[in-house]
Amino acid sequence: MRPASPSTARALNDRRALSLLQDRGPLTATQLKEATGLSRPSVADLVDRLREAGLIEVVGESGEQRRGPNAKVYGIVADRAHLAALDVRTDSVHAVVADLLGRPVAAAELPVDAVDEAVAALVRAAAQARAELHTVCVGAPGLVDPETRELRDTAKLPGWHRELTGALQRRLPAVVIVENETNLAAVAERDEGACRDLDSFVLLWLGEGVGAAVVLDGRLRRGASGGAGEIGFLPVPGTGTLPSATGCDGGFHSLAGGAAVRELGRAYGFPGDAGAVVRGAVAAGPDGKALLDALAERIALGAAAAAAVLDPGCVVLGGQTGHAGGPVLAALVAERLAALTPVPTEVRATDLGDAAVLRGALLTSRAAAQDALFAPPA
Repeated sequence: MRPASPSTARALNDRRALSLLQDRGPLTATQLKEATGLSRPSVADLVDRLREAGLIEVVGESGEQRRGPNAKVYGIVADRAHLAALDVRTDSVHAVVADLLGRPVAAAELPVDAVDEAVAALVRAAAQARAELHTVCVGAPGLVDPETRELRDTAKLPGWHRELTGALQRRLPAVVIVENETNLAAVAERDEGACRDLDSFVLLWLGEGVGAAVVLDGRLRRGASGGAGEIGFLPVPGTGTLPSATGCDGGFHSLAGGAAVRELGRAYGFPGDAGAVVRGAVAAGPDGKALLDALAERIALGAAAAAAVLDPGCVVLGGQTGHAGGPVLAALVAERLAALTPVPTEVRATDLGDAAVLRGALLTSRAAAQDALFAPPA
């Protein structure tokens, strides 16, 4: 292999320095020298290049007490580009606009039932931030084609979901990415939530619908058709029927989805939506244990399937139900899971709950924007 040309080496060093500033925050030239191992003249040249490119700026001084002037502190120019994230539900949209460091600067949330309303939510948030968007990530239920990156026609989803990506691309001068909502939740848990210390795990999304996201060796795995994690269709005992190619009734969804949890709550005297049912049972202590035991038995069936096939080492309970159950429900599921599989599998509760989808979308748009802005030449 031939050594890198001087221009390529400089570009790689620039990218490395930008990554350090992203991960560690503002740094002095001396700190960059120590972190990169480059010579002082090389760091000085690097800083000059990045400042001329508008990627970094002086954000302060070191404040060290020494003779002579304090050292300048450099940071990424956060408003060099703006990002956006959309969490698209069947009847609502939550939009957030952020700077290049991922810090939110505006938000909009409203009920919608048409593509124009969804686009308007994002345009409204961008206008509030006075920002031109560089990259937008849309998190939505349904399958995302791994080749075209488009939302596939999935039963029971509103038609406007599939039109949204194209409409955004036409209306905005931005790169638009679409990703399955459960996959985005896993990205957020991996980077900032319950799985920061893990390379492999499965996230069980337990909301109105159920799904799973698979992270192995630090990478999100989507499968050949984008269908990895469609655990709602998993045939399980106790439902009285089987799922089909066009509907997940009779699958794991029928045991752990929102409607099933509400029905379980009514049977045990805990009314309300799935989150209220589980929170009420946890708060009730011994009086709620029977309901939590029954729910844990159901969730453990899906967790056991993931453990047997993937051996992820950890299953995270996400979504409304997982967040409401917290460590109490996670401990009960772990106990039952240990009896169902010989594969050692830890069970954790989500750190981020429903907010994980939007946060994962923002992290994904930030990574894509930084790859474009910080990329070395080919």
